[in-house]
Amino acid sequence: MTLPRVGTVRGALAVLALVLTLGGCGSGSGGDGGPVAAEATPSTPTAPAATGTGPYPSPSGPAEASPVPTEPGGTPRVDVPRPADVDQRDADAVARGALTALWTYDTVTDGGPHDAGVRAADAGWLTPAYARRLRDHQPRSVPGARWREWAGHRAVTEVTLERAADAAIPPDTGTEAWRQWTVTAAPHGRAGWTGEPTTVVAYVRLTRAAAGAGWRVADVAVQ
Repeated sequence: MTLPRVGTVRGALAVLALVLTLGGCGSGSGGDGGPVAAEATPSTPTAPAATGTGPYPSPSGPAEASPVPTEPGGTPRVDVPRPADVDQRDADAVARGALTALWTYDTVTDGGPHDAGVRAADAGWLTPAYARRLRDHQPRSVPGARWREWAGHRAVTEVTLERAADAAIPPDTGTEAWRQWTVTAAPHGRAGWTGEPTTVVAYVRLTRAAAGAGWRVADVAVQ
């Protein structure tokens, strides 16, 4: 497994537009906006190899000419966890909560997966630098056929996570930790419809200011 350095991980949302317009299953293999530097590049730990760069199991499909119909300004009918709900000194709990927030969509109010990234940033799961990257990202393409199918059924996603061990993940230090999770997002429509779930492996880098402080997610890469 080739292990690229953390600083080479591309922008967290750049892969989203590519996957949604070109099709495929799960995450894509590149981004549309070029590299975006991570918050910090540690001297020794390296990021696990990843074929994608966005923190979403993006529902994929061919490009669409018109945007997905949504209800602007509406309140998502999804239960998004917040840092106060977990022990923030537990890297596992923080990684799990952040990933759940990042993959939780409500297609009635969300225009695409990017909105979930903004919610996760606003909830406080992320470092300031990573939150800023997610908020500032501008998707270059509208969501594709899969998302439109979900939106047609007014679907929300149910997120399940399974811890995945990987010997390539660096050991924890007092201020940095890596976690690997298998993330599955299953769409459920308002009228009882259930769609095909999407699944990815997410590599999460967490940092904190000092040992004993609360963890925050500094980067996510997907495979």
